Amino acid sequence: MTEASRPNIIRIAHAVFTVRNLEASREFYVDLLGMNILHEEPGALYLRGVEDREWTLKLEEKGTSTVRHLAYRVNGEADLDALVTLAEREGLPYRWEEELDRPRLLRMQDPFGVPVVFYHVSQKHPWLLQDFHLHRGPGLQRVDHVNVMVPDVETTMRWYMDTLGFRLSEYTVDEQERYWAAWIQRRGGVHDLALTNGPGPRLHHWAYWMPDAMSILRTCDILAGARQPERIERGPGRHGVSNAFFLYIRDPDGHRIELYTSDYITVDPDFEPIRWLRDDPRRQTLWGARTPRSWFEEASEMEAFDGGTVQPVAGELTGIPVHVI
Repeated sequence: MTEASRPNIIRIAHAVFTVRNLEASREFYVDLLGMNILHEEPGALYLRGVEDREWTLKLEEKGTSTVRHLAYRVNGEADLDALVTLAEREGLPYRWEEELDRPRLLRMQDPFGVPVVFYHVSQKHPWLLQDFHLHRGPGLQRVDHVNVMVPDVETTMRWYMDTLGFRLSEYTVDEQERYWAAWIQRRGGVHDLALTNGPGPRLHHWAYWMPDAMSILRTCDILAGARQPERIERGPGRHGVSNAFFLYIRDPDGHRIELYTSDYITVDPDFEPIRWLRDDPRRQTLWGARTPRSWFEEASEMEAFDGGTVQPVAGELTGIPVHVI
């Protein structure tokens, strides 16, 4: 596909999670993490960080906890038409939907089973970045990226790059040059989408940018003060990949959230992707405690196009890095 014919994806935009108990989720996301409620409906909350000008996480109360979809914003309506052409050419299921503040959503299932949505028009709201008197909790600032577990990282990566124009920032291979993970982007950061090897498709984590490392440490204090330190799964620490200071926490339904700061930009045309070996101990954790096994094995199931969930499929590559608790 030529550059001119590709749909112009701008950035990762929002996720929709289903949760079993909306009040428990409100306590976690709003009372503890300080996310802002932009809209509230019976059985649903629409949340954002202080820099987000639109909602970036919707929580829907259901009997199960899944990921309904992951959404990307496109540059214009013509890009939605190009995506329809793409879906019809590749035989991908699609339909038109609507959501609060977003009147025209194109819902698809990508070739690997990931539920994705694309949209252009969205109602914008004043940001809260400098309304410091309204800031609560550790100060989640803006949506940053999503990480999806897939059974074939290289094939998935190349489809997103060749078909949707994503660009490679960093990648992990083993001694046989087989891909175990990849970080790809559209907006000039390290990644809008990370791909991690494992049975999938499943959501590994949804990530928010934080203003600084101290805000991440404050998250740990808040969770400890609330007598919920068990929600901290991994970190704080610094990644080798992306250079980011990080913390991984689990919500009441087990959905994994990363709080993330201090990575780098990739807009320079001379930027070259960074290669890592899978068992390099500096790759995942430049410094910090070893990674728990749950971080490699547990993830959230994703909604199938016709309802229910996508059955995870295991790939040819199995095992986890050696530096694990």
